[in-house]
Amino acid sequence: MVNTLMRPVAGAGSCVVGVTDMTNDLLVRRLAIRLEGDDRRVILRPFVLSNGRVRTLFDRLEPMDEYTSSNLLAEIEIGYADRHANLHAAFDEHFRLGSDLIGWSNGWSKTKQSLAGAYLTMEYAIDSAALFNPSIVPHPDQSNLPEGDVRFLMSLRATGEGHISSIVFRTGVITSDLKVNVDPLPTKLHRSRVAPDRAYDKNLFRQKLDEMSVHLETVDRVLERLPDNFSLAQLSLVVEEVRPTLSGVAPSGETLRTMLWLAQSNYKINLTTSTPISELVIFPMNEDESRGIEDLRMVRFVEDDGRVMHYGTYTAYNGFRTLPMLMSCHDFRRIEIHSLNGPAALNKGMALFPRRIGGNYVMCSRIDGENLFISYSDAVHFWDKAERLIAPKYPWELMQIGNCGSPIETPEGWLLLTHGVGPMRSYAIGAMLLDLKDPLKVIGHLREPLITPIGEEREGYVPNVVYTCGAMVHGNQLFIPYAQADKSTGISVVDLEGLIDRLVDGGVG
Repeated sequence: MVNTLMRPVAGAGSCVVGVTDMTNDLLVRRLAIRLEGDDRRVILRPFVLSNGRVRTLFDRLEPMDEYTSSNLLAEIEIGYADRHANLHAAFDEHFRLGSDLIGWSNGWSKTKQSLAGAYLTMEYAIDSAALFNPSIVPHPDQSNLPEGDVRFLMSLRATGEGHISSIVFRTGVITSDLKVNVDPLPTKLHRSRVAPDRAYDKNLFRQKLDEMSVHLETVDRVLERLPDNFSLAQLSLVVEEVRPTLSGVAPSGETLRTMLWLAQSNYKINLTTSTPISELVIFPMNEDESRGIEDLRMVRFVEDDGRVMHYGTYTAYNGFRTLPMLMSCHDFRRIEIHSLNGPAALNKGMALFPRRIGGNYVMCSRIDGENLFISYSDAVHFWDKAERLIAPKYPWELMQIGNCGSPIETPEGWLLLTHGVGPMRSYAIGAMLLDLKDPLKVIGHLREPLITPIGEEREGYVPNVVYTCGAMVHGNQLFIPYAQADKSTGISVVDLEGLIDRLVDGGVG
């Protein structure tokens, strides 16, 4: 394995650089690793056109003879087949989208259908603008490793044209002597193909819409025509039936879009056993999620009976409202995506604890956009109440405080990395220690930040920001992948024992 798309930190003469951040004398070692976007990493996505333009395109293709169609398609294959593993599958999918949109049924040959699909397809460079906000967990496959090594799985927020965010994954190994090797980038990527949930519960669906403060009169006009358990196809049909009857109701259009958005945001992803996780791109394909999916916080969750589940919380965004989401899977081969529900499932930055406490799931969140909260629930998808854990306290976090991923269990307590916003909207990473039995009890809270942006880290899409969505312990060291100015990603290492000692000895001030 080799490091790819990396460059040394300024002044680095080896793979580890010792840096002391600001006035905090805990040694933060910045690794000479930087993960950056790559214009060559492209996926196939629909080239979305209006009904009229699709019809015009198909009318123009209609008289084209088979010989010309075949030659054009062959030229496209020569130009793009080596860039994508699923070229013809994408063409077929996008032709179906176009033909369904306008009700086209002219009996074209397979060749002409594929050609039409090619016209309705575009390449999208997923991380051409930025690669940031990482989280990291042990990889579900730890086979064939030397003793003392651990394989990791890192998620990152990738941003391309139009600042649309998707989720990508990188893998690698932390060796027994604490070196980090990141696997080479895959040559081809697989955009997630999603299947909607088979059925939605009417009562739960209405409850979630009520929490989202949409126009319930419109909601009820739709739901009264649906069975207690309905499919996405049934919902879509009824929405179109009801739409003309609501022309005089001011918020009805946005409410109907929100209903479809909510349904389409609950789905499944299947990844074949032969496809490496690092090739998977979870890309928002729903137009109502046009602003992307943001900041996956992964956690390896262990049930009381020892069963392991991988969860990840993230935010879906359509340009108008955010929707907190939960990803769940065993081995990243069958991934389920569902919305998080309840009055405490609000805002951004929800992070699940890695095990139950007192029989309940526990979540750290920032539901008011300013303070940290703790929530308990007996059902992982429903969060009814939250209690404030802590408010901003020190100068570097006075504007707002939030979590930086799921807490890490240590014998002394739950280690929770935090982010704080200070003067000049500068973001820094700090740390807290919470009681193992009662995480609402704060044992220690760093008075000074652990990581602040320095040097090149200050320059980027959003200056003066460092941020992480989750860290990982190996060999009594805390490995923190972190975003730099919302543009690139680095990795820092902190001695876990020294950090815990500081938190225990320093207390909360």
